Amino acid sequence: MRPYNPMLDRRTFLRGGAAMAAAASLPLVFSYHRTARADYGALVPDPEGLLDLPAGFSYTIVSQTGDAMTDGYRVPGAPDAMGAFAGPNGTIVLMRNHELSPEAADSPYGPGQDPPPEAYDPDAVGGVTRTVLDGATLEVLASNLVLVGTIRNCAGGLSPWGWLSCEENTDDGHGYVFLCRTDAETVQMPQRIVGYGRCNHEAACVDPDTFVAYLTEDRADSCLYRFVPADRADPFTGKLQALKVIDQDTFLTTLMDVSETVECEWVDIDEPDPADDSLREQAQDRGAALFIRGEGIWFFEGAVYVCSTSGGPAAGGQIFKLVDRERGATLELLARSDDKDLLDMPDNICVAPWGEVFMAEDGDGDNFVRVLAPTGEVYDFARNAHSDSEFAGVCFSPDGQTLFVNIQGDGITLAVRGPFPAVERPGTSGDDSDGTTGDSTTGNDTTGDGTTGDGPAPTTSAGSAGGTEGDTGDPTTGDVPTTNGSTGESPATGDSDSGGAEGEPAGCGCDTTRSDPLSDLALAAAGVAVLRGITRPAAVDAGERGDV
Repeated sequence: MRPYNPMLDRRTFLRGGAAMAAAASLPLVFSYHRTARADYGALVPDPEGLLDLPAGFSYTIVSQTGDAMTDGYRVPGAPDAMGAFAGPNGTIVLMRNHELSPEAADSPYGPGQDPPPEAYDPDAVGGVTRTVLDGATLEVLASNLVLVGTIRNCAGGLSPWGWLSCEENTDDGHGYVFLCRTDAETVQMPQRIVGYGRCNHEAACVDPDTFVAYLTEDRADSCLYRFVPADRADPFTGKLQALKVIDQDTFLTTLMDVSETVECEWVDIDEPDPADDSLREQAQDRGAALFIRGEGIWFFEGAVYVCSTSGGPAAGGQIFKLVDRERGATLELLARSDDKDLLDMPDNICVAPWGEVFMAEDGDGDNFVRVLAPTGEVYDFARNAHSDSEFAGVCFSPDGQTLFVNIQGDGITLAVRGPFPAVERPGTSGDDSDGTTGDSTTGNDTTGDGTTGDGPAPTTSAGSAGGTEGDTGDPTTGDVPTTNGSTGESPATGDSDSGGAEGEPAGCGCDTTRSDPLSDLALAAAGVAVLRGITRPAAVDAGERGDV
């Protein structure tokens, strides 16, 4: 790979011995796939004035704010974080947050439309949309609202059970992570994961082997959290904890040098669901480390990649690598911005299947999608040529051949294709002439492009029977079910807003077969597979009213 700017030294964050040390440690993480880094090249101006890309790459507009969705609602504004899941029959299921405040004009409702009874808070208009795409042509086959009535759904993350959508707001009844089912063809009952804490959530990721969830918080004095399930068969009951540097109370991560590594431990949070925005205060009272605006987070091959959007000496951003094992945790600073011309406040991040970290900027002036290479160099991959809006939602399709990204303020969702590195899926030999391999999780063949075959496989389904014990909640009264079976208070209002996106009508063909409860470990195995890009997610058997 060569940098967009020929002044290579200005694109290099890691210097001298630090560069060698960091580069030496990274191949262990990046060696899972046998393909090398791509040589993307310089950005080429887009004649349409929308998105500059390297030669050989092109984009498709998936949707825009205000487009009609196939369920009768409109594509809301402010498209933010996204996750792409392998759907049935070679489809891609794109789950997308909308970071809307209650007063936002670009809501999902058209003239004369009222909030549905499933709305978490009828006065709020944030939420999640779902777009089903033909994996070959990127044609929009179906699109619908999945979650609505939340406030400022900023980032989120992939999980074995579906899409995790995080509220960045703690007004009355808000500030939670919600589980969204990837085959919900209509608005679902909201499913809060109360154990993940109540705060100004940003993003989340899940270790597919342990089901431990890692969560960031968007505050100037934020903390980094993890949720440890008591039992993998009951992944939403457990303990919330915060990261602490050993023997150093309230360690300031913004002061770390590149390649610096600190030994860490975890401290318990006694009250994960406080009445006010005090989760981080509980953590800091026990010495938790401080991050300046925790943002994107991504789990990749045994490590958690974390973005601090305003960290570092130039307040231009930092990228960390957290390795969390039973014998202890380490936090390493991989890169930081010493010059905002080189990297300006990375926000959402994802790790490509071949190991490069793609970063969506939310800075001043021109905004870029930039790539952090294993060498520590940062390269430009895309530039917003249309406006000064931030990028958001950067993520790859399961086969690694399509990059999805939003231009948030303009409400545009884009799909980018081109000469990305070919990816050898885990479990494939590379010698199969058809690129397929049997998948014991689903009973299907998994194709070489990361999509699944036509046979039945575990999916998520809207309103499946069963669920946890406890009250189911009543959408007509404002009581909302939570993951522990209890009901929450009726929620209220919020702050801030932005732009959105979507597609054309058609049928989905999604498999809505009911599945066994989460305690069925076969479904847990299917959940592990989706985080590794093998299949689509297993269903969480949520009660009809939405209990997780």
